Amino acid sequence: MISRYSELFKPLCECPLQGYLGRGVHTLGLLRWILEQTGKADVYVSTFSTSDDFLSGFLRLKKDGLVAESYLLADLKASKKTLQLSQLMQNCFTEVCLAANHSKIVLVRNDTYCVCCVTSQNQTYGDRNESTIISTDKVLYQTFYNSFQFIIDCKSVKINGIIKRHTSGQG
Repeated sequence: MISRYSELFKPLCECPLQGYLGRGVHTLGLLRWILEQTGKADVYVSTFSTSDDFLSGFLRLKKDGLVAESYLLADLKASKKTLQLSQLMQNCFTEVCLAANHSKIVLVRNDTYCVCCVTSQNQTYGDRNESTIISTDKVLYQTFYNSFQFIIDCKSVKINGIIKRHTSGQG
């Protein structure tokens, strides 16, 4: 069975840079399409907002053995919704961090592939036109990875720290 993503995009090994503008491409489906080509990989997700649907689907990717380590960077202003989903997030991701963030990227890496996906879409579902660019360029991947890691290390708050303070009555 050919997925919608296989109709819209060429295989990663054949096309190092490709894009799409339109409806019907959702980050979770695109991530599954990427992981089905790369095999098990580390995944880094940056978003302004996420949803129960995205997180539940991401958990299925983990259970299917497609995700190794995984990191989520979400926006601090969207933290009220984020905290409601915190347990599910922590089941999905190795680490969840909050920062001043509006970027929407997905990075996928293993010994064979370095894939970066830049999209206008949050990890929510809506029927709007969205833009997506996928690249297997290692220099571009490394640029995004370095910036992601800097934000995680220097400009973010780990969500498990917030949850511990909140539940202990100190925050």
